Amino acid sequence: MAEGPISVHVLSDSLGETGEMVARAVVAQFGIGDFNIERLPKVTSAQDLRDTVRSHCGEACLFLYTLVDPELRAEMESLVAEGVHGADILGPSVALLAEATGRRPTGTAGAVHRTDKEYFERIEATEFAVMHDDGRNPQGLTDADVVLLGVSRTSKTPLAMYLAFKGYRVANIPLAPGLEPPKQIFEVDPRKIFGLVTDSRVLINIRQERMRELGAFVPKYAEREAVERELEEARALMRRLGCIVIRTDNRAVEESAQEILRYLESGPVTAD
Repeated sequence: MAEGPISVHVLSDSLGETGEMVARAVVAQFGIGDFNIERLPKVTSAQDLRDTVRSHCGEACLFLYTLVDPELRAEMESLVAEGVHGADILGPSVALLAEATGRRPTGTAGAVHRTDKEYFERIEATEFAVMHDDGRNPQGLTDADVVLLGVSRTSKTPLAMYLAFKGYRVANIPLAPGLEPPKQIFEVDPRKIFGLVTDSRVLINIRQERMRELGAFVPKYAEREAVERELEEARALMRRLGCIVIRTDNRAVEESAQEILRYLESGPVTAD
């Protein structure tokens, strides 16, 4: 076994982003620091492929490849047969879909990055989320597909960016003790508003950790009585708005986002 971190090379005839995501998911199953991931994009020919493999092949030579071009994939398969440690993370899935449906793949490298309508919608949604993060530009709340509101450290911004990547225009509103939310929130359809709440103990721990990271102390920010009062005020506003309430404690951003997406896709539902 090689000493030190082992390099995992991601080979692609496009940008290699898909391969890198898979590689990160794979190495996450091992110890932190066991592997380094190196992306090798834009491989253009069989010779280029061989030269790239040779120049990056050290004591521990590992390749994950997403090669769409049949000639390049066949060349890489030959290299694997010769002893290179490699795994095709795109070809088998494409072959399975082709076999199951009887349809032919386009063989276009980088097809996932086509500048189609969906791509531009995601770009627009991301720009909208940035412009309407943390209560900015409240006059645009009625243009949002989703409005998130909650006290500090309830995952508003990460959720907003995750949903924006899905193509939803998201605004998020912070709730702070003694401060009224922007009046425009009362003009938004309650079915588009999602109130984020969490367990007070979880929130206190998160806020304490945040203050340690910043090296600063904020009075009452992580004090139990103040936090519980802050959460109750937030819940009171959510009841007043008639919005949907989502718990975010001990949940990954993806889990909370999927719950919101289920509400959006299922039609009008109100809660709490």
